[in-house]
Amino acid sequence: MPYRSQFIIIEDNLIDQFVTKKLLKKGLDINPIYIANNGKEGMNWLLKNQNQNPLIILLDIQMPIMNGFEFLEEFDKLPENIKENIEIFVLSSTLDIDEIKKVKENKYVSEFWSKPFRLEILQNAFLHA
Repeated sequence: MPYRSQFIIIEDNLIDQFVTKKLLKKGLDINPIYIANNGKEGMNWLLKNQNQNPLIILLDIQMPIMNGFEFLEEFDKLPENIKENIEIFVLSSTLDIDEIKKVKENKYVSEFWSKPFRLEILQNAFLHA
């Protein structure tokens, strides 16, 4: 059974985009999956695609133009009616303890996942919710 939320991957690394998209399609039967190459593209997509459908954002931290932290700052400024149906999961390969702490303390971030992550993590988060 397909998952009902829309998904957008905000990630600059093409390999990580490909792997994450494959895991979502094969493991959770999610389609379509939207891609943004940085936080600015992700924010623009979000503003153009406002609707009442639940949205899952898979957000990288280190990206050019607008990184994950900057995206979260801009997300905070959005009206509540846009934010209410959105859940954000941060995917990062960072080992920086301060960055990880900052992510985990952000009120909009549901979970922090280290890359590379396994299909079981996605299934546990989205199929058993």
